[in-house]
Amino acid sequence: MEGSTFFHTYSPPVEASVIPDALQQCLPFLLSEKERTLLKLQEYSPDKQKTISLLDVSFFTETRMNDVRRINKFLEQVNESLEKNHLFIGSFETYRARRHRIGFYKVPVLKYAWIASEFIFLRLFPKVPILKSVYFAATDGKGRLMSKAEMLGRLVCCGFEIVEHHSINGITWFAARKVKEPTFDKNPSYGPLFKMRRIGKGGRIFHVLKFRTMHPYSEYLHDYVLKLNGYAESGKPAADFRLTPWGKFMRRYWLDELPQLLNVLKGDMKLVGVRPVSPRYFEDIPKQLQELRITQKPGCIPPYVALDRKPSVDEVLKAEEEYLLEKIRKPFFTDMRYFFRALYNIVVKRKRSA
Repeated sequence: MEGSTFFHTYSPPVEASVIPDALQQCLPFLLSEKERTLLKLQEYSPDKQKTISLLDVSFFTETRMNDVRRINKFLEQVNESLEKNHLFIGSFETYRARRHRIGFYKVPVLKYAWIASEFIFLRLFPKVPILKSVYFAATDGKGRLMSKAEMLGRLVCCGFEIVEHHSINGITWFAARKVKEPTFDKNPSYGPLFKMRRIGKGGRIFHVLKFRTMHPYSEYLHDYVLKLNGYAESGKPAADFRLTPWGKFMRRYWLDELPQLLNVLKGDMKLVGVRPVSPRYFEDIPKQLQELRITQKPGCIPPYVALDRKPSVDEVLKAEEEYLLEKIRKPFFTDMRYFFRALYNIVVKRKRSA
């Protein structure tokens, strides 16, 4: 297994007595040896990976995920060594926590140049095939910058279900339960363009193109984010930590949706229409509206913008139903009318996305 075991000496000790019982199960290093035994926690040592047996135990590691050379390979090996429903417990440091820990990030002006160079070398280099060898030669794969969304998404991709995660003194600890075999995803989404599975005309699945607004591996966390926070009034997952800071800006001004024009050229979408939704979201739409939706191609400009409605779930669904019924009655002129009304609302009334 990749990585090596070490203690996080910069993280101050915490008394186990001040940690809630549920959280203690995610933090084995706050427990006594007796408590670890009761919880059936065993350290998953790189030296024992060839001989460890499948016991009724869960594993933990002191190796931060930031310092694992090939993270997914590491997680796949852990998955293979666990029985179904057993836990794997580990930790990682987010790039935001790193900035709070290192004093250099507090130096005015210079911090921005440092953040940019570090982002390029420690986040982009490991993900670009040609530059990856340079990164590994210089760092041996240690000290990688990661977001919370990327690490938790990697766990889900590798066959785990997130039980709990919590930050203690700048280190995020997680407990993940093995629920299935890894997906062995060889092409995770890293680049600026992102493909999303959506429901099209006739219920056909197609891939919508958008500019990336989320951290890598975020697509694996959709159900987890909904489980934590449910839907926001806009119909999107609430308190979505998968979004990047620039992603919020791009979404507000619909800049992330510009690549959908390629979907229009391919014939999967049109300029005006109900927004393309995921199979998961489609299940939550009323049956009558589901049947109406699949009679038409989805569009880039949603009806609620043209009708100047609030971007809440109820208002969006009402606007979609109103548009679809009108589209069936007047198939040739409805889209043109909605297009110019949407253009007026965006330019004159400054309507923005949720």
